[in-house]
Amino acid sequence: MPSFSVRPLMSAPLLSLTLMLVPVVFAPPVAQAADTPTTPVENTRIDDFAVGKKAIDAKNWALAASSFSKVVAQNPQNADAYNLLGYSNRWLGKYDEAFAAYNKALALDPRHKGALEYSGMGYLKVGQKAQAEAQLAKLQAICAQCEETTDLAKAIAAYKPAQ
Repeated sequence: MPSFSVRPLMSAPLLSLTLMLVPVVFAPPVAQAADTPTTPVENTRIDDFAVGKKAIDAKNWALAASSFSKVVAQNPQNADAYNLLGYSNRWLGKYDEAFAAYNKALALDPRHKGALEYSGMGYLKVGQKAQAEAQLAKLQAICAQCEETTDLAKAIAAYKPAQ
């Protein structure tokens, strides 16, 4: 029998640490809660986002739309900014731009409750009740008792087509 020794590649403590970290490194990403903004920390650091939120509070829809347009130009992955851009454009009566922004928000985050609610409200404004009901169904599947679901359901129930 040959006489040679086999040296371990790693010490026992290092091997133990490596084995503990493997599941963390290769674990799938944790899903974000549907009721939280998609980028809350980032949004608090963006000046144009803050300006847009203040403009919404003041009902200055043009400034809000301008501010959120700047945010999405710099970060095209920001579903919250697209949602609020859509919201601002809806209040300006720019429905095509509003739906484009809502659709972008929903492409980035299909469970974005704000975009589902606000696009549903927009569909009611343009007389497309069936599309509003489709958005409501998506909201109900995500969170049946959420404020967004309740608000859209009430708006649909009160909807009267323009004569």
